[in-house]
Amino acid sequence: MGELLRRSALQVLAQTAAPCAAAALTPCQPAANFILRCRPSALTIAGAVFGVAMPTACRSVTDEKRATLWLGPDEFLLVAPVEESGAIETAFAAGLSGHPHALVDVGHRNIAIDIAGPDAAPVLNAGCPLDLDDTAFPVGACTRTILGKAQIILWRRGPHRFYVGTWRSFGEYVWQFLDEARSPLT
Repeated sequence: MGELLRRSALQVLAQTAAPCAAAALTPCQPAANFILRCRPSALTIAGAVFGVAMPTACRSVTDEKRATLWLGPDEFLLVAPVEESGAIETAFAAGLSGHPHALVDVGHRNIAIDIAGPDAAPVLNAGCPLDLDDTAFPVGACTRTILGKAQIILWRRGPHRFYVGTWRSFGEYVWQFLDEARSPLT
């Protein structure tokens, strides 16, 4: 029997989407995603364990391969290469033992889209109520918000580049919403 090729619904949608340099949509590669909850007293240790500091108030901290996104006073989204998932769990179990915390693997439920181009912010604003002007939502800013009827995590990765993370079950809806919002630009 032939080997079964697994593709996400976003990859299928990306193959049929019209190109649009003003707001290009690209499915993000699968990644390890963890929600970390811990007390402020453990944040320095958590940052050392993960290798990326824990940010404050709607900000992100990144290195070449990992990112930490602040989602609340004691809640962070940790993003890393998918192959590092097991090592991250092991490191946190050892590094934060004795400190109350919760590290939950949500990589199986999360999916993400990269939207980039000079019209990326206006396309997002078709369904997101946030002020995405770079003075109000600068590079590195992140938050949990909505896009249309879906909850998303929005992270500004560059002047004209955003990460839109959502639950896998909302992935097609979010993609199609963004694709329709950018259709006048194609």
